[in-house]
Amino acid sequence: MFAAIGIFFVFLLLGMPVAFAIGLSGFSFFVIRDLPMTVLVQKSISTSQSFTMLAIPLFILAGNLMNSCGITERIMRFANACTGHMYGNIGQVSCLMSTLMGGVSGSAVADASMECRILGPEMTRLGYARGWSAAINGLSGLIVATIPPSMGLIIYGTVGEVSIGRLFMAGWVPGIVMCVFLMIAVTWSARHFGYKPEHEKAAPMSEILKALVSSIWALMFPVLLIVLIRFGIMSPTESGAFACAYALFVGIVIHRELTWEKLIDTLRGSVKDITVITIILAFSGVFGYGVVYDDITVSIANALTSITSNSTLLLALVVLFLLACGMFMETTVIALILTPILLPVMRSVGVDEVVFGMIMMTAVTFGVMTPPVGTALYATSDIMGCTIDETVKYGWPFYLAVIAVILFMIFFPQAVLFLPNLVYGV
Repeated sequence: MFAAIGIFFVFLLLGMPVAFAIGLSGFSFFVIRDLPMTVLVQKSISTSQSFTMLAIPLFILAGNLMNSCGITERIMRFANACTGHMYGNIGQVSCLMSTLMGGVSGSAVADASMECRILGPEMTRLGYARGWSAAINGLSGLIVATIPPSMGLIIYGTVGEVSIGRLFMAGWVPGIVMCVFLMIAVTWSARHFGYKPEHEKAAPMSEILKALVSSIWALMFPVLLIVLIRFGIMSPTESGAFACAYALFVGIVIHRELTWEKLIDTLRGSVKDITVITIILAFSGVFGYGVVYDDITVSIANALTSITSNSTLLLALVVLFLLACGMFMETTVIALILTPILLPVMRSVGVDEVVFGMIMMTAVTFGVMTPPVGTALYATSDIMGCTIDETVKYGWPFYLAVIAVILFMIFFPQAVLFLPNLVYGV
């Protein structure tokens, strides 16, 4: 299997699309081991036809529908009403908006790109450096890695056989903590660069409440999901179907902004997104079979535990490994390939599987804003019209804020488990 992993990285370095790099490296494993190709086909089909994994394309479609029916604009108005009196207030809007939109977009890259397009022109008009704007819009998008319904958490829970309901509940504390840490970093950085508040005083409560009411349908969405899953009314997959129906209802009946033209464009874009994800899911099943066949999990577990038996230090080493992987591989791929490898190791040293899921998804999603394969880094820099170096230079306080969140979860795991234990029991 190590030969197949080496082939996978060679294909990545050659610039091959990730889906095909996974598929060909998995195929090479079957050739090297002289295994029947019927198993390869069966593994590809069975992974893509998983009932639980069906939640991913459903939530992708739901998120795109919600972005097309006016929810994004209403959340932005609410966030702006809450933060207009703060230093670098449009940057603060980005942080708060990502937190509120976490349950809508589910994708860090989609969230970052959307916010650059919506908030970027206003940031430039107010005199914010383009690199600063690209950095905060990109890094605030990492909040959606934990706020439900996160695509990464669904994959992690499915592959690792961890309760998705508990993962969804656990995501709120890290997501809110990241929002607070990023807003503190924005305040410090904005003071340093002289990005003064747009308003001298905080908005009156009546204005905030008015903006809150207008965005209530979006804010209710993640809460409804948690309630429906917690009380067994719906499974995570069924809640994905509910999310699509909910988005259509809000867009057609409540806001009345989802026209036929918007619907067709949304479906077209969703098909592209879902196709890419499905191909990766299918080929990852082949790769995962190789991991189990060669017992890679035991080998890596023995190697890690030979370094140290201290669970905190071991977790820190794994986080460094995940951060490095995030620099070269997509979040979905890492979650699919490394979850069955690393999760048993973490369980064996006493690290809670839910806490590790939060740490893992935050660490690997961090890679979308780090070179050389940072998809959100390239997207935000391109939209804002600045270089990658400029974005990284202005963004270092925000990078530190995200790292602080990871350290918070490592040293205070009970804070992450507070809500899952409260709702589901210990």
